[in-house]
Amino acid sequence: MIERKALIFNIQKYNMYDGPGVRTMVFFQGCPLRCTWCSNPEGQKRQPQVLCRTNICTRCGDCVPVCPVGKHRISPRTRMHEIVQDVDCIGCRRCEQVCKVRALSVMGELRTVSELADIVEEDRAFYEMSGGGVTLSGGEVLMQPEAAASLLMTCRRRGIGTAVETSGYARPEALARVAEFTDLFLYDVKHMDSARHYALTGVHNETILTNLRWLLDNRHNVKIRLPLLKGLNDGHDEIHALIRFLLPYRDYRNFKGIDLLPYHRMGVGKYGQLGWDYTLDAQPSLTDEDLARLTGWFAAHNFDVAVIRH
Repeated sequence: MIERKALIFNIQKYNMYDGPGVRTMVFFQGCPLRCTWCSNPEGQKRQPQVLCRTNICTRCGDCVPVCPVGKHRISPRTRMHEIVQDVDCIGCRRCEQVCKVRALSVMGELRTVSELADIVEEDRAFYEMSGGGVTLSGGEVLMQPEAAASLLMTCRRRGIGTAVETSGYARPEALARVAEFTDLFLYDVKHMDSARHYALTGVHNETILTNLRWLLDNRHNVKIRLPLLKGLNDGHDEIHALIRFLLPYRDYRNFKGIDLLPYHRMGVGKYGQLGWDYTLDAQPSLTDEDLARLTGWFAAHNFDVAVIRH
């Protein structure tokens, strides 16, 4: 029997932000959204991505002849290294291997479910001590539902707690498959207005809200995650639209509260390494006063709310 594999672009240990206790994060490659503030742009496309740290690249050109698909070139005009955008990387990593200064990184590789579960299990002692476990993130986990469900099921069988961080933009059957083995969903709500959601992420939000209702109505544990950007989704009308949506579920035992995630710029440098433009021109960071205002709006309706700073 051929074992199921997942396309993964990162594994992060000792995480304390994305679920209870100490977590191991497994990042699934591919996402249907294109959020303008995305901090993991290398996880957006459903194939490996090449990052180049141009500040240490020597422009030697060693990567050019070894790439079987022509992903690299030295510009004849500027003599600078360039990543060819209309060519898909196949993940062979030959460029990474020949780069003497380690300027190149290839993100994304196929890993078997048992291999991933073994990596997760290495930190079992930390999970048992802290009430932690594994959190699947992305990208978007629900783009690989069978692989995700297999990994979650394997971890559960080994006695490891499971969580999934998701945008909720997926087929209902994909969500239901993954929900069967998930102890907690960390569910992003980016904007309540569908047209504005489309402008910020490239998709409308009806599917996201429908799937959120299904999880809550079917008694799956859900914590709302609210990425916050000043002037984009922190206004009175937007927040109170979310409050009205969530009020019927506030007292459900499976509703686990709200995390506010203030905008940060930790992923901005990756855009240049990918050869992409970072299109969010504003500086949408929130002040402590902004966060106090937002927290107060939720607290006034007796929601359990916390600010999570990465």
